[in-house]
Amino acid sequence: MMERFSMPGAGALTRRSLLGGAAGGLAAMALPRRARAAGDKPLLVTSIRSLSNPYHAVWKTGAEAFAKSVGAEHVTVVSEGNSEKGIADIKALLSKSGGHMVLNSDPNDTPDARPIVESCFKAGAYVVTQWNKPSDLHPESFNPYYISHIEFDGIKSGSAITEALIKAIGGSGGIVALGGMISTTAAIERKKGLDQTLAAHPNIQLLDFQVANWKATEAYDLTSSLLTRFGDKIKGIWAANDDMGSGALEALRAEGLAGKVPVVGIDGIKAAVDAVRKGEFAATITSDPFWQGGMGLSIGYHAAMKAFDPTKEPHEHREFYGQTTTIAKDNVEQYFKTNVDSQPTYDWNDLWGRVVGPIRAS
Repeated sequence: MMERFSMPGAGALTRRSLLGGAAGGLAAMALPRRARAAGDKPLLVTSIRSLSNPYHAVWKTGAEAFAKSVGAEHVTVVSEGNSEKGIADIKALLSKSGGHMVLNSDPNDTPDARPIVESCFKAGAYVVTQWNKPSDLHPESFNPYYISHIEFDGIKSGSAITEALIKAIGGSGGIVALGGMISTTAAIERKKGLDQTLAAHPNIQLLDFQVANWKATEAYDLTSSLLTRFGDKIKGIWAANDDMGSGALEALRAEGLAGKVPVVGIDGIKAAVDAVRKGEFAATITSDPFWQGGMGLSIGYHAAMKAFDPTKEPHEHREFYGQTTTIAKDNVEQYFKTNVDSQPTYDWNDLWGRVVGPIRAS
């Protein structure tokens, strides 16, 4: 019979349950050490930034759907934007699981990926990372345990939402932009996409670029300030993710400008999809966090269960861009029906079906 893990709350393993005692030392967790008996299923672990972020909340739902499909135990840990916490929580689970574990991680910050991968490698746990890793960190250097790194082409997505915004405002005028955490790969690439596209559209003026750290609350405050500063010079708002775009939209609503000043974002969260339906967002792009949460674990689970050998996979399966979808007026109702109004269903055995191509060298 499979050992059961005691999980507090709504399936999220909190810092309090992991750490405690003097000077923040590791406390005894209510998690039994797992055996590596033949056929015993590994503990499935999701490591993300915050469940208050709608994107990561959907990621967790996808992870739970996959875990249920294979009858394996699943735990979610959240860093709440604290890199030290995120890494410590993973190390605690590696210790308590005896390394009999599969981790699907969206590291809080780019440098975090290295200690996460090194800890998994040392423990003999299988790991998939997404979005953030240093350019010189490669799965092949940690065979067989570091299976894959998944990203979504941020330059392409940043450019696509810029084009959508330019079209929505008629090809000329001023815009403001809200960026994510400046040290993360996604934020850097999406900003590049914005800059490259603006260079080809001289009639568009970037009035200001501000960093809102992926957060709706910061985006709301910044947008309110920008509206006061620039007034009706602002014809559109570019946001590097939907949570920030949603914060910007709330600031527009407070000024009676929702639907008059279009917003664009990335992630495809429900609030953004609803806003596209209402004509308040011009577009959003989704990497499908439900798929990310489930497939990241599925790749690791299949490797742990010896269904395939990571060392024999081609490079484009080790570091790859995944598929994205642009959601705009012409397809929003269909997307809402299949991905928001109902839970999508996927073949979790189709490990490489959304591989677009290898990640370009930095």
